[in-house]
Amino acid sequence: MMSCSTVKFVPEGEYLLEQVKVKSDCEDVHPSKVSDYIRIHPNSKVFSLFKVPLATYSLAGTDSASWTNRMLKSLGEKPVLYDARLVELTREDLTTAMQNMGYLHATTEVILHEEGKKRMSVEYLLHPGQAYIINSVKKEINDPEIASILQKDSPATLLKEGERFDIDILDAERKRITALLLDHGYYRFNKEFITYIADTVSNSHLVDLTMELALYQKDNASEATLHPSYRIGKIAYVAKEGDRLPLRQSVLQENTGFEEGQLFSESALQATYNNFARLQAIRYTNISFAEMDSLADGTGDLLCNINLEAAKQHTLRFQPEGTNTAGDLGAAVTLGYENRNLFRGSEAFSLEGRFAYERIRGLSGYDDHDFLEYSIEARLQFPRLIAPFLKTGSIRRLNALSSELSLTFDMQNRPEFHRRVLSGGWHYNWLGRRRSSGNRVAYKFDVLNINFVSMPWISETFRKEYLESETTRNAILKYNYEDLFIMNLGFGFSYSTERNAYKASIETAGNILGAVSNLFDVRENSDGQYTPFGIAYAQYAKGDFDYVHKMPINRNITLVLHGGLGIAYPYGNATILPFEKRYFSGGANSVRGWSVRGLGPGKYQSNDGRINFINQTGDVKLDLNAELRTYLFWKFNGAFFIDAGNIWTLREYKDQPGGQLRMNRILDDIAASYGLGLRLNFDYFILRFDMAMKAINPVYDTPKEHFPVIHPDLGRDFTFHFAVGMPF
Repeated sequence: MMSCSTVKFVPEGEYLLEQVKVKSDCEDVHPSKVSDYIRIHPNSKVFSLFKVPLATYSLAGTDSASWTNRMLKSLGEKPVLYDARLVELTREDLTTAMQNMGYLHATTEVILHEEGKKRMSVEYLLHPGQAYIINSVKKEINDPEIASILQKDSPATLLKEGERFDIDILDAERKRITALLLDHGYYRFNKEFITYIADTVSNSHLVDLTMELALYQKDNASEATLHPSYRIGKIAYVAKEGDRLPLRQSVLQENTGFEEGQLFSESALQATYNNFARLQAIRYTNISFAEMDSLADGTGDLLCNINLEAAKQHTLRFQPEGTNTAGDLGAAVTLGYENRNLFRGSEAFSLEGRFAYERIRGLSGYDDHDFLEYSIEARLQFPRLIAPFLKTGSIRRLNALSSELSLTFDMQNRPEFHRRVLSGGWHYNWLGRRRSSGNRVAYKFDVLNINFVSMPWISETFRKEYLESETTRNAILKYNYEDLFIMNLGFGFSYSTERNAYKASIETAGNILGAVSNLFDVRENSDGQYTPFGIAYAQYAKGDFDYVHKMPINRNITLVLHGGLGIAYPYGNATILPFEKRYFSGGANSVRGWSVRGLGPGKYQSNDGRINFINQTGDVKLDLNAELRTYLFWKFNGAFFIDAGNIWTLREYKDQPGGQLRMNRILDDIAASYGLGLRLNFDYFILRFDMAMKAINPVYDTPKEHFPVIHPDLGRDFTFHFAVGMPF
């Protein structure tokens, strides 16, 4: 494919656009700042090296009737030809861009390079010259009320003396002032009322800037007047013709960002749209305004019509699935019901039942029983803050708040044991958004999570082999196959921008039960654990932090860096974390050179394949990842990645030798891998295939096993992963 002639479809007298470069002789005008103005780009390259899409296209023949040729052309990318007209337009755009940045005497030079037969490269040389500086700023505003508003807001202005004269900054100031006035009742105001006069000072690179704010004119034939401000005169909620309003009046008012008698506010209008958009009972919202009678104080009233269309209230869901666990085939079915408007307040109630069956064969020493699972889950979500003894009306208008109550019961029957889990919780979620930058912030507060784990039956074989045998007794396994009570609370936070994403969470369990045990002098059991309800409770603290940074290299290639750290510490009534709270490493979203739960903790080497799932867990996790993502062709994207990390325990457990975290050997415990990934991007979901090789293995018997990157063995070091969605 690489050797295929990429100029096969380039007509005679034309040139394939081989390369486009931009150089600047001024450090302040970096080529990346003006890259968006380039009108013609060469064919895309994989990792900036190979033109795979063009090569795919070039594999096709000239017979347009051939299905193979049509397919290759549709998957590939046709040659991008040198176009003198677009190159000249780009030169003009680059010059204009520099002038808008304050380099009023900027010029752009174009240099063409013929590179072999039918190939042309284009180089743009930027000559910005000296930048012009704002010498003074003057404002001419003939509207006293607006002048007063802007005077109070003057510290926030973007126009400052001594700064570079930048057209983008001038336009940003127009938008900022417009948004400010729209939030002060000036419903008819727009940025076109603001203009600038820029006078250059003779024999210098200084600019005297004057901002003018024109008076209001309804149309060209109307007389200029002061800008009118408007209040909300009346709010009307209108349902789709033939329908009744889907929500209670109090809920409608709570989700409306303004009240009758208040000044019009664009921010309140957008908040109203956002509030109704998040209500599951509402399918569509449209808000319109009409002018009412003007008042003597120079303000007018607006009639606000909020048109609402209800969403489908009831839905049923049926989902069958097949399973294959180490050759044991099974099937599962899920049946769900959802009511999106239970009490006419957009309360979402869902009820989901699941049944799973799996045929288990070849389990020596156990009765001939298959795996059965029954579970039922109920959730009730309120699109507002539900908190006793707290006035929440004003809070509801500021944030997208929701409260959620959940209850789950799960019953599992295996040949080794029977397990029952009853869970319940009360949670708060709320979202915030900075309208100016698009940054998003979200919070989650788990007020209470309760999990009751019961083991009503354990087979004698399982008990003797793993829980009571002197030779194979496993403390971690034993702890997780006893009746256990977990009562925890937690707080989570996430913040994302265009290039960065942060996630952090903290959770604690057992502190309230510990206080109750001390207060009522609850007795300890034989293992030294308090059992206030006849069941031992878990006690721990856990914290997680995750960070992702995206670095666009060009329009087709992005470098993504990821780091994750998690620490959980059992204390008080527990020396071991519950299995569900322990960390594992390896898999499609971790160190991809290892399979799921195939790495760690530390230098621990698995010795019993039947219980590795419990032993290869820990209290501390570190993930470090770098992934270079590139567009390939059609729906295909590729990636080259490097992963590093491991898990550790905080305490020394005899069942996990070498697994404890020790700072003097942490670098020796770090595992690393590398590999290639293929992604099928269908916009609404992504299929991911990752092929990874071990690079550094902390668990080894020979030097070759320690550094597989130098001594690779495909059978020993290769791992394949299939997943949905990006790894981070």
